[in-house]
Amino acid sequence: MGTPLRSVAERDDELEGGVELLCVGTELLLGNILNGNARWLGEQLAALGLPHYRQSVLGDNRSRLIRFAQEAAERSRVLITTGGLGPTPDDLTTEALATAFETPLEERPEVWADIAAKCRSRGREPGPSLRRQAQLPRGAQVLPNATGTAPGMIWSPQEGFTILTFPGVPSEMRAMWSATAAPWLRDSDLAQGVIASRQLHFWGIGESSLAEQIEDLLAGRNPTVAPYAGGGEVMLRLTARAQTEDEAFRLLDPVEQELCRRTGRLCFGADDDTLASVVIASLRERGQTLAVAESCTGGGLGASLTSVPGASEVLLGGVIAYANPVKRDLLSVPQELLDRHGAVSDPVAIAMAEGVRRCTGADWGVAITGIAGPGGGSETKPVGLVHLAVVGPDGAESSGERFGSSQGRDWIRRLSVGEALNRLRLRLLESAAVADA
Repeated sequence: MGTPLRSVAERDDELEGGVELLCVGTELLLGNILNGNARWLGEQLAALGLPHYRQSVLGDNRSRLIRFAQEAAERSRVLITTGGLGPTPDDLTTEALATAFETPLEERPEVWADIAAKCRSRGREPGPSLRRQAQLPRGAQVLPNATGTAPGMIWSPQEGFTILTFPGVPSEMRAMWSATAAPWLRDSDLAQGVIASRQLHFWGIGESSLAEQIEDLLAGRNPTVAPYAGGGEVMLRLTARAQTEDEAFRLLDPVEQELCRRTGRLCFGADDDTLASVVIASLRERGQTLAVAESCTGGGLGASLTSVPGASEVLLGGVIAYANPVKRDLLSVPQELLDRHGAVSDPVAIAMAEGVRRCTGADWGVAITGIAGPGGGSETKPVGLVHLAVVGPDGAESSGERFGSSQGRDWIRRLSVGEALNRLRLRLLESAAVADA
């Protein structure tokens, strides 16, 4: 029923066109499940050069699904859905789409045979509820699901409008996309060249300050540069459109070089880089090791480092020294320093870093001690005050940061970890520069 996507380019120009995403599931609306499918599909559409203008989430409600599909047909060329393809009564996507365009459902024998075979291979007989997954609108093309029982479909219910459906299970959806949907879309007339993007990461500068430094570059149209922030970090996404991927990345290169020239060491990495991965890589290149001592972050610094594959090559260990006796007895922090300066102070932070470095034999020691709140602060040492120390072959340094208390305990701990990693990163850069001089 309807016409193939190749005729879409002839559709009237006044329509918005492009691709839109619909993620179906009440659990998404309630926040029980993070909607990672939308993010992943958005990246895939950009890589294919497909214009993508809208993302929506609907609960498991038949009438709303019907109305949404009819409205999408008036404004978009392609609707991609995820979720609602299972065997339970609240899996309504396929039936609602068929109703929206007054098309009967038909059981596909080959789909039912595939479902039954998969069930039996797992040691169970297929139940009658699974037969719902074998029903597709008349004229729809099956979008095979190699691992799960719920197939998707590629269906053009009316001229200039095509629907692609996927299950909500991310692994199944991604495999189906790569095997069938992406090649099909790549061959369509909807693609407008190729979009390439690169993300640069910054620490130690606010979003507004960074934007002021690069105001002229933010006004560019191809490539475009867009700032956004999160978790104490600022990011710039560079995006370029061209006929080929190589051409698009060639457009990005000079813009990236100019951004790095202007911002210097504030930029710590690109794309999948994190502060932890950059530090691990830098230590590995130098053949050096690291140990950490933590108080208020309670292991957060160690967790960040050990999330990086290969961290065991450079990270020797860490101590969570929450109580003062642990600082004294395990890290050899002098009681005199604790009495005179308090646990949250530069002298104690340095002593913690020196202590963990000494007891592990590491080249570098990093320590964090602070007041994460919500209680425990004072007029001289408020909630959000954190002291961070880095001790290495070239000496020791420590200073305090006031992260404030307005954004809560988790925020203070997260920024403390990031700031500690960044200070170590900068020290490693400085030591390398001295060595090369």
